[in-house]
Amino acid sequence: MTLNMAAVTVDLVLLTIRQGALQVLLIRRGIPPYQDRWALPGGFVLDGEDLDAAAVRELREETGLDPQAGHLEQLATYGTPGRDPRGRVVTVAYLALLPDLPAPTAGSDASGAEWRPCDVRDLAFDHDRILADGLERARAKLEYTPLATAFCPPEFTVAQLREVYETVWQTTLDPRNFHRKVTSAEGFVEPTGNTAIRDRGRPAQLYRRGPAALLHPPLLRPSR
Repeated sequence: MTLNMAAVTVDLVLLTIRQGALQVLLIRRGIPPYQDRWALPGGFVLDGEDLDAAAVRELREETGLDPQAGHLEQLATYGTPGRDPRGRVVTVAYLALLPDLPAPTAGSDASGAEWRPCDVRDLAFDHDRILADGLERARAKLEYTPLATAFCPPEFTVAQLREVYETVWQTTLDPRNFHRKVTSAEGFVEPTGNTAIRDRGRPAQLYRRGPAALLHPPLLRPSR
């Protein structure tokens, strides 16, 4: 039996919060196919290269960014025939949640790299679908894991953490109720003993991410 080997790529859904909005990192393709179209960063997996290593390499080559500052996980695999006009290509997508980062630097086969609003459409390949899946994964995981802290600096206030949830979920949360849930959830956040100076009122206590992997009970996302 003859095996028809498919090429393997990795694509990256990189999300951050900039200027009070959830944004995704996109590159403008510098070569065909889809030259000059916006796309998720990514590329082909090299011979003998692990998938995770390929995702990190592509991130560094195309944007100059490093995922170590946040959270990186495998999202899903996409292999619909015809998704890439160059031939049979299967891609493994990764989701990264990162704190606010400076403007990226394009490289490799990208002619530009920018943080763009997550409602962007008409991306190259099937990247609209991959982005939509990444957004839903991020919104869901914020409900039952502490991953919202990946958007925060190492030390943060509860108000800063609440802003993350409000931005990602596109809703408004009651500050007192949110503070109670966050500080009473075992292992979610830990006080650092430091405070932040606010424009008015008492200094705000600073927290860091706790050891919990899951939230029990989960933070309930309000119905939209």
